Amino acid sequence: MEFERSVKLICDLYLSAPDLKEQGIRLASVDEKTGIQALERNAPTRPMIPGHPEQIEFEYSRHGTLCLIPAFDVIHGKIISSHTGKTRTEDDWLAFIKRTVATDSDARWIFVNDNLNTHMSEGLVRWVAALIGFKGDLGVKDKSGILKNCESRKAFLSDASHSIRFVYTPKHCGWLNQVEIWFGILARKVLRRGNFISVEDLERKIAAFIEYFNRTMAKPFKWVCKDLPLRA
Repeated sequence: MEFERSVKLICDLYLSAPDLKEQGIRLASVDEKTGIQALERNAPTRPMIPGHPEQIEFEYSRHGTLCLIPAFDVIHGKIISSHTGKTRTEDDWLAFIKRTVATDSDARWIFVNDNLNTHMSEGLVRWVAALIGFKGDLGVKDKSGILKNCESRKAFLSDASHSIRFVYTPKHCGWLNQVEIWFGILARKVLRRGNFISVEDLERKIAAFIEYFNRTMAKPFKWVCKDLPLRA
């Protein structure tokens, strides 16, 4: 089945990450975390004291939201690059992918991501085609050829022969995307108990945490799933 094939492909990529590194292939897990709220607590947090836990003010003021798009390096366990902004458009995604590839332009790249339409856009197809020197006819969006629809564009972007390749998780399988684990770390360390006086303050603190994470906490996740059936 297609589902099992997709799960096995992604698990095999994670498990073979050291071999991919030796071949000059960068493996990155990418996704968006949308609607990150800049919440300012209406009263200061009371720190822990003997016999009492930390007390966080439950009332807050909202100062807007932010979208974060990071690229998690599966091999090294670091955030390679990131995009923060108020939108997650096709242009935002393409600019983010371009910036990530530019960090190591001589390497081949494999990106693990989900099936959001912006991850298989016309602009992304055209950019990849130009980068790999594709000489064929891309067709016309919504009418013909590679650009006809999401499925045709996805097939082109998934081509294993390309130096820039996208591997798509099955629907409802966000757990397969390693960057989701990193999002959990971000939530626990920064967002859940954070206090942000503005969207700009939120953005600065996320950027500072990424720098701190890469410097002190980064290590590859130990991926143990091998797509084996469960036994009773």
